[in-house]
Amino acid sequence: MFDKPLKDISLGVVLMRLFQASRRFNVEIQPQLVMLQKTLLNVEGLGRQLDPELDLWKTAKPFLERWMSEQLGWRGLLRTLRQEAPYWATTLPQLPRLAHRLLAEDRLGAIEARLERLAEVGRRRNGLLALVAALVAAFAVALLIR
Repeated sequence: MFDKPLKDISLGVVLMRLFQASRRFNVEIQPQLVMLQKTLLNVEGLGRQLDPELDLWKTAKPFLERWMSEQLGWRGLLRTLRQEAPYWATTLPQLPRLAHRLLAEDRLGAIEARLERLAEVGRRRNGLLALVAALVAAFAVALLIR
């Protein structure tokens, strides 16, 4: 599909397959994706009217590369760092105290206690199941003896 001209691509079919796969795997479709799909269909229709031989991927590649660079590249990283710097300035002085509190907590002991409680619940449940199984077996034997 990446090397085909627009006249050979049906974004409607591509989107229908996407919806079918989403439905099959119970994926919730976000409103942003629906809006993107609507935009793609509009672009496809306009592109077919202007130039049926248009290669949509080659045309969109420079714009997508610039957008990806701005969002995920160095420019995006620097923008995110500038936005987050005020929050870091307030959090950094608290890090030693937070680290000490985290290290001082007996998290392993709490986890062991919870595991022991779960094991006790499992033992009780197994005992009840054994009792029920014995009663069912006794009932079955009583029915066979009659």
